[in-house]
Amino acid sequence: MSSVTPAGQVRSRRVFYIPGYDPIHPRRYRELYRKESAEQAKISKYQVLLKPKKTKGAYGWHVISEQDGVSVETDVEVLVWSDIVRDSMSNSIPATYLQLARTAWTYIGSGVLWRLMRLRKGPVIAALYPVGMLLVQALAALLLIWLGWWLGGLAGQWLGAFAGLAAGLAAAVALLRWFRGKDGKFFAYYLMHDYAYSARWRGANPPELEERIAAFAERIAEALSGPVDEVLVVGHSSGAHVGVSVLADLIRAGRVPADGPALGFLTLGQVVPMVSFLPDAYRLRSDLHYLSARTELAWVDVSAPGDGCAFALCDPVTVSGVAPDQGKRWPLVVSAAFTQTLSPGRWAELRWRFFRLHFQYLCAFDRPGDYDYFRITAGPLTLAARYRDRQPSRSRIDAAVGKYTAMAPA
Repeated sequence: MSSVTPAGQVRSRRVFYIPGYDPIHPRRYRELYRKESAEQAKISKYQVLLKPKKTKGAYGWHVISEQDGVSVETDVEVLVWSDIVRDSMSNSIPATYLQLARTAWTYIGSGVLWRLMRLRKGPVIAALYPVGMLLVQALAALLLIWLGWWLGGLAGQWLGAFAGLAAGLAAAVALLRWFRGKDGKFFAYYLMHDYAYSARWRGANPPELEERIAAFAERIAEALSGPVDEVLVVGHSSGAHVGVSVLADLIRAGRVPADGPALGFLTLGQVVPMVSFLPDAYRLRSDLHYLSARTELAWVDVSAPGDGCAFALCDPVTVSGVAPDQGKRWPLVVSAAFTQTLSPGRWAELRWRFFRLHFQYLCAFDRPGDYDYFRITAGPLTLAARYRDRQPSRSRIDAAVGKYTAMAPA
């Protein structure tokens, strides 16, 4: 930390944002930050201004903010893995149905699905949704095939039946392609690819993700040796468990200087149990166990029961069954309390927009509480100072639920 900045105070900050399983170009996050920070600044009576990035990272932006009479400069960098996400997505309809079968077998056959249902129903329903939706699409296609065969058979000749069958097959293929073309509305293929990505490796990281985690660690280590007051890592959705492994690697390697910037880790709408509960998630469980007791960082986990796509208020360390017997410090589990921090009108507008609510943590609140993304990422306090006196949410789930708790192969 800069010698001229009091402990807990920030004048300059580096933020590293790790997205979830998202194939979209990272400019989406800059535009979201620009729009929502302006709205939050208007509501909360502070100032936020975005400028072009000043760091050498692949993608980011510079923020100048005036809050509580203090001017703060922040450089935000998106740690991109959207190319890995895109490459993991199947290019064919049959391959996606093969993924469906493999993913269902992994979660159901291992008994993981039933354990997850003991935590929160919302994300489990979200996981079952693409299975059900894709099966409905397949049944509709089969119905067209049968209908074509039946109508062709009314002619009373085998030639007519085969002609009808061929017409039914063509219609079925067209229907399945139509559904896939409209997946921006249905999200069945997208979610199927998401859950299949972890299921394929039974919770282990594929080699390309391990390489990217190492690259992310290098970027953050460089920032930790720089002249800033805080380095803040933000992991959203699937980006939360990626961030866990990045920071565990950094600390194990001794790359967090004792006299360097404050290190904060903010996880938002995490879905850690979807991975950590799987049989071969040894690496993630070990990293959760390790990070939960470290003094080198402050880790705050924010979620909300209104977010049906997250394991809201589930302590990711404890529910995974890897909390240390003594010395557990993190994460501090707090609620964004959508029903309180969004006005009744705004909540009614967003309540059934499940995917939009999953991104609400990155957006403005019209009745903000102690969670404000733009105060955390651009304000004058470190994450640790901002939540120093905050007690964990009383409704958090902190019982061991995971079936597989080994942190290394037998």
